[in-house]
Amino acid sequence: MPNLLSTLYNSASALDAYQRVLEVSQSNVANASTPGYAKQLLRLNALPFDPSRGLPGGVEAGQMESTRNEYAEQAVRRQTTQFGQEQQATTSLTALQAIFDISGTTGIPNALNQFFQSVSAWGQNLGSTAARQTVIERATDVAQSFQSAAASLQNLTQDTETQLNSTVDQVNKLVGQIRGYNAFILQTGSASHDMGMDAQVHAALENLSTLVDFTAVQQADGTTTVLLNGRTPLLIEDRQFSISSSLAMPADPVNANGAPLARVSTADGTDLTSQTTSGQLGALLDMRNRVLPSIAGDATQTGDLNRLAKQFADRVNDLLSSGNISDGPPPVPGVPLFQYDASNPTATAATLAVDPTVTAGQLAAIDLGPPYVGNGVPLAIAQLAMPGTDDDRIDGISYSEFYGKIAGDVGSQLQAAQDGQQVQQSLVAQAKNQRQQLSGVSLDEEAMILVEFQRAYEANSKLIAVLDQLTQDTLNILGT
Repeated sequence: MPNLLSTLYNSASALDAYQRVLEVSQSNVANASTPGYAKQLLRLNALPFDPSRGLPGGVEAGQMESTRNEYAEQAVRRQTTQFGQEQQATTSLTALQAIFDISGTTGIPNALNQFFQSVSAWGQNLGSTAARQTVIERATDVAQSFQSAAASLQNLTQDTETQLNSTVDQVNKLVGQIRGYNAFILQTGSASHDMGMDAQVHAALENLSTLVDFTAVQQADGTTTVLLNGRTPLLIEDRQFSISSSLAMPADPVNANGAPLARVSTADGTDLTSQTTSGQLGALLDMRNRVLPSIAGDATQTGDLNRLAKQFADRVNDLLSSGNISDGPPPVPGVPLFQYDASNPTATAATLAVDPTVTAGQLAAIDLGPPYVGNGVPLAIAQLAMPGTDDDRIDGISYSEFYGKIAGDVGSQLQAAQDGQQVQQSLVAQAKNQRQQLSGVSLDEEAMILVEFQRAYEANSKLIAVLDQLTQDTLNILGT
């Protein structure tokens, strides 16, 4: 009788263990597509078997174990950070490239070509008021094309600042989610750590890795510590240290009237900008503080577009001012055609315009020389399209070539970002594949476990039924 009861007890214990295995497997299947979820395992422990000591053996359910591999998680986050950086760079540079047309059919290149052609036509027909008026109209087109490019750059700068602020807010929000998880662990104890919340925190960490570079360390008490760039605390236990974005002038600005720089800082004002180079946040800071200012200018530099506008306008003005409208008597000197805000070097392109007081009759054509050339000024201006001297060039090349260099640099950076995005997309896929192999849920494997333990459960149930009947029969015999 004792042996029957012991066997019955062991079978019931095994039945409970098998049931729990089935529940874990069903949970794995149900959460197979849940972001951040890692496969769970329930270990079965063998009970001691020694009949002489009354130890009948059997099996019992052990501890629940997670297959999560932190090395694989870190690898995914590391590659995701680089992918986020390249993806954001591609998006930003695509928008920047759209501002610069190198086909010559629109924008600044087309306006310059049309201007030079109009000046050349004027030089061949000096007495034509219509030809002179066309020069003024084409000059107006040039000024407007510079203004349009500057306005587009300004809009893109503002859009980048908006994205920067939004990204910082997302970082704080995701860290806040993880802070809530830590707070729960501290309130309930690590024993209350549940796999659902574990999946949530790892999903939040992976989303955070798209935005910034950070180090996440799981502490002994179950909480997660997050360090921005591996050094600046964002989260320790249930204490969150938020970051913020702002605009600030550098200590020694080159252009006092230029735009300030974007910066990211901690709550106590510590500047994190120079450290933040990865993820979407790093790409946005690079776009706002380096790429755009190199063209549009800011407090630290004039910007290539402004340099081009100034040098072109100054050279045309110099040639027109050096000539005469007529020899007189008295001689009538020429007047400048272009004007701009000279007090702010970073606003040259945005403020470039044709002097509204200049009339067609005030365009000087006579080059006093020596040698004296009646149409020397229009010939000299038309020659700017293919300059022969350094005075007519900018950085050793023509104005059109300089513009092409600006556009070409943008295109090269965009191509590099696109190539980097493709490479990182592949590396992210590889890292996730490795993580899936180590801790992901295989539906085929879970199906085998379900079948295996379902059969074991059914067999054990039949054994219990048999043992129950034997026990009942024994009790009946003893009773009679």
